[in-house]
Amino acid sequence: MSAIQRPRTRMTGVQRRLQLLDIARQLFSLRGVDGTTIEEIATAAGVSKPVVYEHFSSKEALYMEVVTNEYRELLARITDSLSGDDSSRVLLEKAALALLTYIEDCTEGFRILVRDAPPSQPEGTYSTLLTKVTEQVEHILTDEFSRRGFSAEDGSIYAQMLVGMVAMTAQWWLDARHPDKRTVAAHVVNLAWYGLTGLRKEPGLRDQMASPATEQ
Repeated sequence: MSAIQRPRTRMTGVQRRLQLLDIARQLFSLRGVDGTTIEEIATAAGVSKPVVYEHFSSKEALYMEVVTNEYRELLARITDSLSGDDSSRVLLEKAALALLTYIEDCTEGFRILVRDAPPSQPEGTYSTLLTKVTEQVEHILTDEFSRRGFSAEDGSIYAQMLVGMVAMTAQWWLDARHPDKRTVAAHVVNLAWYGLTGLRKEPGLRDQMASPATEQ
């Protein structure tokens, strides 16, 4: 019996669909879309293959719904973290924490996003999401650069670098899980905000600092 096999129970159509999505997410995370079959999903759910096809026309359709759900969840979390009226630094902190928290809460979903590209998005779902996030970060950096007297046009370049740094760190932390997410976020902000020549020896997030008004 599969490690995630469920005993067969009577469910409503909505309950069964959600169950199949949950099981598919687990299997796609473990084996990838190519390594997972409809038969395995059906067996784990305790149903026959035709039951799966009653809810999803194909494995690809099931996979796309799993991916779409995860994509929307992660994008919503990051967008929400960047939508406040906080300072640019605090928005950076929140965005980094939002991504790391999603990985902590939805590990299986993140593995799917970063590993398998859906047929309809050959460039990759995670890449598509990062492009949308970069557009938001660019607006924030443009305002910050203008306020500091720098070229606002350079904001787009720095947005690419900043999002890339956070994204790669997140992929590393997916398996490392050490140190904790707040410490990782603090180090990301340390490098992004101060640069190599201005690194703090013991970085922290703003809500950890005794006198945040003293830091620029």
